[in-house]
Amino acid sequence: MGCCGEPNDGNPPTNHGTPAYNAGTITSQPTGQQMMGQTQGFQQPLLTSPPAVHSTGNGMQQGTPWGQSASPPPTNQFGGYGGSPSPPLPTSTPLNGSLFNGSSGFSSNEPLIRPPSAAQSSHIPPLPNNQLNTTTVADEGKMSVSIDFGTTFSGVAYGSSRIAGGQVQQILNWPGSFETFRKIPTCLLYDEHGRVLAWGLEAKNASPMAGTTRCEWFKLFLEPNALRDESAIDPRLPTLPVSERLIHDPLLAIDLIIDFLSCLWEYAKDQITRDIGAVADLNSADVWLTVPAAWDARGCDIMREAAISAGLVQSSRAGDDQWKDRLRIITEPEAAAVHCAHLSNLHHLKPSQNFIVCDAGGGTVDLAVYKIIGQMANLEIAEMCARSGANCGSLFLDLRFRELVKTLLTDHPAHLDPASLAYFSHETDKLNYSGIEDDDNMFHFTCFNVEDPHDPSVGLINGQLSIPGNLLRREVFDPVVNEVLQLLEEQVARVDQVIHALLLVGGFAGSEYLKQRVEQQFSSRIRVIARPPDSDTATLRGAAQYGLARRALVSSVIAPRSYLMKVKLPAEQEDWLKRPAYIKNNAAGVPICDNRLQYLVSKGAILRKGQRLTTKFCKFSQSAQDSAFVAVLYTSDAEKMMRYTDEGETFELCKWTVDLSSLPTFRQNAAMPQMGGFYTEFELGLELDSAEVRGILLYNNQEWGRVTFDFLS
Repeated sequence: MGCCGEPNDGNPPTNHGTPAYNAGTITSQPTGQQMMGQTQGFQQPLLTSPPAVHSTGNGMQQGTPWGQSASPPPTNQFGGYGGSPSPPLPTSTPLNGSLFNGSSGFSSNEPLIRPPSAAQSSHIPPLPNNQLNTTTVADEGKMSVSIDFGTTFSGVAYGSSRIAGGQVQQILNWPGSFETFRKIPTCLLYDEHGRVLAWGLEAKNASPMAGTTRCEWFKLFLEPNALRDESAIDPRLPTLPVSERLIHDPLLAIDLIIDFLSCLWEYAKDQITRDIGAVADLNSADVWLTVPAAWDARGCDIMREAAISAGLVQSSRAGDDQWKDRLRIITEPEAAAVHCAHLSNLHHLKPSQNFIVCDAGGGTVDLAVYKIIGQMANLEIAEMCARSGANCGSLFLDLRFRELVKTLLTDHPAHLDPASLAYFSHETDKLNYSGIEDDDNMFHFTCFNVEDPHDPSVGLINGQLSIPGNLLRREVFDPVVNEVLQLLEEQVARVDQVIHALLLVGGFAGSEYLKQRVEQQFSSRIRVIARPPDSDTATLRGAAQYGLARRALVSSVIAPRSYLMKVKLPAEQEDWLKRPAYIKNNAAGVPICDNRLQYLVSKGAILRKGQRLTTKFCKFSQSAQDSAFVAVLYTSDAEKMMRYTDEGETFELCKWTVDLSSLPTFRQNAAMPQMGGFYTEFELGLELDSAEVRGILLYNNQEWGRVTFDFLS
């Protein structure tokens, strides 16, 4: 039973389907000018979902209520109300100008009522261990390594203040080729026993062999909808590969990620040492791992678990008990924003101006809106509203192209085997496709199979498949590009301020047709639409730059909506005038107004990441067993301040079951039986960052429980 009070009856997804092989040799890298991140459709593993601990369908966490498993007090103390545990309130206590009868109180199922000392406060804590702070002597020269683990392509960058003048460096030499590549395919090749035979370029370019299984695109199965509902997985994606080891592994996608990251990291450590000509202290390096904007905390946690298992961070010395904190998760648009911010002119943006980052990659397209705060010389960026994203990257051009080929060649099965389809996809130059101006052109694709080479009625001419440009645009490009444009429209609509720039980054951003369509639709509303230099590696380079900065560049988040709690408060004159039906006397004859709203976070509030907004409350308990209550949380997109729950512009988000039994003050009072019961004072706090909103139970500035109840996506 979770804190919503509903059972979790979901069954873990099962895997079905037959894998498909792909051919096609990687001969060029994904860059803004060359071939973008293409993948060719091999066996796609499916993740069996672990037990639900975060979100059900409504954004609520399933798990234990607050306080049932008390977390230890944090090392860093946050600001708040001090003092020792409060004694029971006297029988007649002033409360906001009224008398509150302490002997009657409220039942355990009633909402909260604030005590006399209640006041909402905003505490800006010192940056915790997993956040960057100012540079220390020990940090001077520390290595920062970033890994952009992509759906189709992945890369590694690194830097240190003592290497190349503090400039970010990329690994360009990879096993399987004498050429240089900024990124390599996110691809694994397994034998029948589930052992890794090859990875990256070598796995991608390997010819089909009996008993081997090639795996790609497994990152897509950490997308929130895929984690929660198997039916939400795109049916065009290849499914679970079959092998002796993989059949019995309940966490297949995690294992694939661990295997790939392990291979990538072991090679990267050796290559960095070769590149800099010295032994690098990578065991103490900060490692930055990028994740899509649309992922929630659950996907991020799975990725963190996989990265730690892959050995990306480890204890570097005796007593190094904070080693896991050196693994840092950063969203892809956030990293891309940092890269763009480091450009010399930042596209002429000024403080207080807003810009959108559209990170269009191989698998996903992620959007985020940022505001420049502070002075440009000491740049800081605030995230303005909820991020968004969807599976509409360049990979889905490949999938639609294959469907078109299957339709055209239905009567020519010799060209529909997996190797042939993969070869057709490999022949497409998606980045240089120009759209409408190519409508009258014919595009020619060489057939992999030499059999059945000629049938002009379907476009087969002398071993080539010829497809009109207007058909490619209508069936392949427009459906995917239109989805990107719709995402942008929705994101712009969420921001009630002027957008001064739209920056296109990622491999798919290199598409001339995508850029052309974005300019056509948004140039009248957004002054600057640009594709920055190194746009294809903006996420990778930005993550490394974030680490080298040794401070939080994207330091703030602007609350996208208000968060409110239903409470009971002593009736005031306004309540008698507006909602007399909500007012009832308690046992002591004190008029109490029900269905009042207490703002915990107001829409538009600029909060530093990790900042806690706390409000003090108290609960009356009649006995030691009376320790829990249900708190109702609402959200609102309205600009106006609301007083009551029935004002029509609030939406019930969830019900929290808050258990105070772990609090020292509750235990102390419960151990001393008192006539008429006792009071427990405590605080409820909210924290917002780029990915989620967390509720926290506090007493005497110490944390005693937390729950993640909303994801900002």
